[in-house]
Amino acid sequence: MGAICPKNKHSKARRDSRRANWKMTAPNLVKCSECGALMMPHRVCKSCGSYNKKEIIAQN
Repeated sequence: MGAICPKNKHSKARRDSRRANWKMTAPNLVKCSECGALMMPHRVCKSCGSYNKKEIIAQN
């Protein structure tokens, strides 16, 4: 068996509407519960090193 051989040609509109969903989205940011800095949800805060109101990474 070889490569896929489509029976019918897809129109340019169908092709382009499929490619239209490849767009970048801004990252969802929330405020840290300890220091108030913006951070990505469900990750350790880069500013204070806490997660879920617990210190995970000791800051100097």
